[in-house]
Amino acid sequence: MNTVDLKNHALTSDSGESVFGLEHTGSHACYMIYGILKPGQDKRVITPGKGHEEMVLAVKGNFEITGRLNGELKEGFAFHIAGEDTVYLQNTDTTDACYVIAGGHSQDSHYH
Repeated sequence: MNTVDLKNHALTSDSGESVFGLEHTGSHACYMIYGILKPGQDKRVITPGKGHEEMVLAVKGNFEITGRLNGELKEGFAFHIAGEDTVYLQNTDTTDACYVIAGGHSQDSHYH
């Protein structure tokens, strides 16, 4: 079994994220992003893009959501966003917060 260490890659990357996708699977069908937001760090922009959908899960910590959706995303809770809708994640805790974004293509979208 091949596994990918998303956490340590995210911790050492400038973006605070690690992507599990095409490079690892050889497929455009789906992807997953493991991200870490530090307290007070700039808001994370989430825009799936035309023909894409994403589910966002708060793995550790709580987030404020603004933009197309507004409210609090508590640890263990998730939401769905599609297309060019945009939301912003802000870490509202005093420690690092972690999220996972799982995405793929909408039913109408196809890579050629």
